[in-house]
Amino acid sequence: EVQLQASGGGLVQAGGSLRLSCAVSGFTFNDHAIGWFRQAPGKEREGVSCTSTYDGRTSYLDAVKGRFTISSDNAKNTVYLQMNSLTVEDTAVYYCAATAGPSGPYCSGYGYVYWGQGTQVTVSS
Repeated sequence: EVQLQASGGGLVQAGGSLRLSCAVSGFTFNDHAIGWFRQAPGKEREGVSCTSTYDGRTSYLDAVKGRFTISSDNAKNTVYLQMNSLTVEDTAVYYCAATAGPSGPYCSGYGYVYWGQGTQVTVSS
């Protein structure tokens, strides 16, 4: 059974940092794309950052470029999202998700068939 376990969310002041973790089990870790998506109240889900775990390519939402960094630890089957210089606009539920097979780091959400349960990130002003 494929499982993605997201953790690391919380309440932080604007300008602060958080690191999200997505622990993956149930499939060959380095044979997929894994990404972070977020959904704020009243807004559509958007892709924040994605990575191809087999070649390390990454992509980022323009709004987070230079502030967020996605990385993966193949030995731990875990993908991280380091979030720095957080703003109130980053407040959302963050989900990690994985594609069914090899894929580039495309973050539209298309092809992502495995989803974690989400972790709340709240940034206060």
